[in-house]
Amino acid sequence: MHEMGIVLHLAKTLDEAAEENHISRYGSVTLSVGEVSGIMTDYFTECWDYFKSRHPLLKDSVLKIETIPAVTFCSSCERNYPTVEYGRTCPYCGSGETWLITGNECVIKEVEAETSDGTESMVEKEAEDLNK
Repeated sequence: MHEMGIVLHLAKTLDEAAEENHISRYGSVTLSVGEVSGIMTDYFTECWDYFKSRHPLLKDSVLKIETIPAVTFCSSCERNYPTVEYGRTCPYCGSGETWLITGNECVIKEVEAETSDGTESMVEKEAEDLNK
């Protein structure tokens, strides 16, 4: 169950952002999660809900998850194709010389937060890969 570990890393990242930006609470956190990242989003949401109840900055926050489609590039025919549907073998030329180009990420896309002076803001956080 690596989902809880990712939740803990996410909370640490949000704590650091809160300190830097004087955030007193988070309203929502939007994650972009790759289709083949290995993260079970239902399980991840359960871990989030468990953890946030014990974390003051996240207590009332909502987790939003968006899926990043998995796309593979074939270096033989130089075409992209949907990874989940076709796997590692290129459907156009049959080559196995393929590379996953998107779909393995887990990044913070956006947060809604309230600062210590009471103002609300929506921040698109620079993409940080949480799968490290």
